[in-house]
Amino acid sequence: MTREQWLKLTAVFGAGSLLPNTLVAQLLADAEIKRSDFGSDFVWGTATASYQIEGGWNEDGKGESNWDHFVHHTRKVDRHETGDIADDFYHRYEADIALMRQMNIPAFRFSLSWPRIVPTGSGAINQKGIDFYNRVIDSCLQKGIEPWITCYHWDMPQTLEAKGGWRNRDTLKRFEEYVGGCGKSFGDRVKNWMVLNEPLSYTVGGYLVGIHPPGVFGFKSFYKAVHTVTLSQAAGGRMLRDTVSKANIGTTYSCIPIYPWKDKPANIEAAKRVDVIANRLFIEPVLGMGYPVQDLPALKHVERYMQPGDEEQVKFNFDFIGLQNYTRWVIKNFPLLPMVHALNIKPKKLSTDLTEMGWEVYPEGMYRIIKQFAAYKDVKKIVLTESGAAFKDELVNGEINDVRRVKYLQDYLKQVLRAKNEGVNLGGYFIWSFMDNFEWAEGYRPTLGIVGIDYKTQQRTVKASGKWYSNFLSGK
Repeated sequence: MTREQWLKLTAVFGAGSLLPNTLVAQLLADAEIKRSDFGSDFVWGTATASYQIEGGWNEDGKGESNWDHFVHHTRKVDRHETGDIADDFYHRYEADIALMRQMNIPAFRFSLSWPRIVPTGSGAINQKGIDFYNRVIDSCLQKGIEPWITCYHWDMPQTLEAKGGWRNRDTLKRFEEYVGGCGKSFGDRVKNWMVLNEPLSYTVGGYLVGIHPPGVFGFKSFYKAVHTVTLSQAAGGRMLRDTVSKANIGTTYSCIPIYPWKDKPANIEAAKRVDVIANRLFIEPVLGMGYPVQDLPALKHVERYMQPGDEEQVKFNFDFIGLQNYTRWVIKNFPLLPMVHALNIKPKKLSTDLTEMGWEVYPEGMYRIIKQFAAYKDVKKIVLTESGAAFKDELVNGEINDVRRVKYLQDYLKQVLRAKNEGVNLGGYFIWSFMDNFEWAEGYRPTLGIVGIDYKTQQRTVKASGKWYSNFLSGK
């Protein structure tokens, strides 16, 4: 190791830090990829979500969310954990944003809690909720951090969920009102907006397999929810266009590159069907292509819930599309499984490099999914709005040396740069997540943050991955 390399490391970690040789090697691999490789206008940040970090679940006039209700009244979350306190960001936001600034993080993606702003989903606004997000936004701006807001990251007012949630077309109107109010309240300072986060996750998780709120199992519920959500992503975009001057408007999708098992013809067809659900279901209607019924006939059931004029109402010209990729799926034909007649090969049969959530680490998939979405002629720009991994972290002598997460981020970023160098219009990359947090049905066991949280003390510890990212961002 040269003197210059040593000085670079100790400047970030401190001379007294205990750095295993493997970690040193990974940090030095940073020389293979630099911030400047991506261009000066490429946005770098970290991402979070309201229910996962805020806590303060019933404070200052906030209404009950569907997730509040779900964790308190079901036993479907690992170890019966809740987001009641989570990372206590509601009370600690100033220190957390200051930490972001210390880590050289230029942009912060966070979501607004619908029930904190409109407690019952319609009607009276909770001014204390507005005030909280005003403080968060102002704190970001004061510290030179650009706020990127997500309007809906899964926490709906329980009052609306009890009336059917996304199965109820009336939720579309309530959502329009909510988004319009957010635009009017915050649009004077916030110009970067995302309407929805991962609609596939909460329509499948909540209304098809029942592992997320409202815990419903059934195809009819799923088809209803899909169409209301598809209408809502476009309606939300229009409300932001009307209420926020010079807004940069997007929406985000969880995206999974799909591979057929052993390239057998039946598996290739099965992979095509799964790709419809995993990647095409919500993007194609908004682009004016309609639901991809030809490749997945079961989607004819969604069309039953369309009303006159809906073909136009589902369209919106987004400024960017947010993609969120963590892994890949390898698919084989399986006629006994409804809808897609396909089965996902277990990741442990494909690789030994798995995350704590059992997901295969597959950097090439990031490149493939970027190229797949870039092939749509009306996708103007792509922003990677989430990317990260859960690995088992251990606090030793005050340090969390998460070597595997450092390597994961480097390897995935190399694939992002590969796509960018081939001409894809890529606008940014947000790590999931800034802090360890409540990971939905998995509770607090999986840790994906670049900052660790001790939930007994709320002590924050910047991990090796966070220090690497800070070092990376300070480069040129």
